[in-house]
Amino acid sequence: MRVLLVGVAGFIGSHLADRLLNNDHQVIGVDNFNTGRRENLAQVHEHPEFQLIEHDIVESFNLDKPVDWVMHFASPTGPGKFMEYPIQTLRVNSEGTRCLLELAHRYNAKFFLASTGKVYGDPDLHPQSESYFGNVNPNSPRSVYDEAKRFAESLTQAYHRKFGLDVRIARIFNTYGPRMYSNNGCVIIKFITQAINGQPITVYGNGSQTRSFQFVDDLIDGILSLMNVKFHKPVNLGCPEERQILELAYLIRKLTRSASEIQYLPLPKDEPQTRCPDITLAKKLLEWDPQVDFLTGLRQTLDHVQSQTAANSTVMIDA
Repeated sequence: MRVLLVGVAGFIGSHLADRLLNNDHQVIGVDNFNTGRRENLAQVHEHPEFQLIEHDIVESFNLDKPVDWVMHFASPTGPGKFMEYPIQTLRVNSEGTRCLLELAHRYNAKFFLASTGKVYGDPDLHPQSESYFGNVNPNSPRSVYDEAKRFAESLTQAYHRKFGLDVRIARIFNTYGPRMYSNNGCVIIKFITQAINGQPITVYGNGSQTRSFQFVDDLIDGILSLMNVKFHKPVNLGCPEERQILELAYLIRKLTRSASEIQYLPLPKDEPQTRCPDITLAKKLLEWDPQVDFLTGLRQTLDHVQSQTAANSTVMIDA
């Protein structure tokens, strides 16, 4: 297949590019490097079937030949990024989504939207299934991401209903692994960075809020499986195993042998107390279930962070 992958230099986008190229597909990667990183593409940059286009997708563009898929993975994701770039986050998920849907419609290509479990907001249903409409405050600082993705889903469904566009929507829950941004605000990478630098590990509230974490390899498996099934409604992709934030802080401190103190900070406005996917649909539709053990994935992530850390900051990892 010939795949247009937008957001190719991001954490998830770069891993998806790796897998598509390894599966003998052509990848035309697009990124404006607002939050994407060029080093994420080091392993594919010279690949004969990879082409990079530096472009901001809020502006329309044309290709030299048709593509089979248009895959939209372009957006700031973690709170540290979408709160730093609120307008860009809203635009890339609204104007950018429209530009890419138009491109897919023009070339009769299939369209894949990377949505998020954050469309459920601070849920009052637990775990969250695809039929749940969510509990989102449209005026919260977090809404620039939550509502942007909800709009992107709505626009994608409108193109499917109006033009018969063949679409897929993945609601991606907390994902971790190598190449995560150290300053995007995602809790795993934040705790790791704080621990290996000897800084206080900052926990919001009392740390009793829960999250579920899937390793990036499992997510890519789910994405590829969804591409192969003709299903046009949203599908949750995540790990249903919950962990308390405070438990995670202590675990990372132990694995890094860090002396960092646990520091408690006020709970941010509209911070979700729980976020856990109901993946019944993905299990049935895709025959998909996360396989990577949490500790195994966490150690791989730690190894990567250490490899990116200056030599004088190296910390031994407890085996």
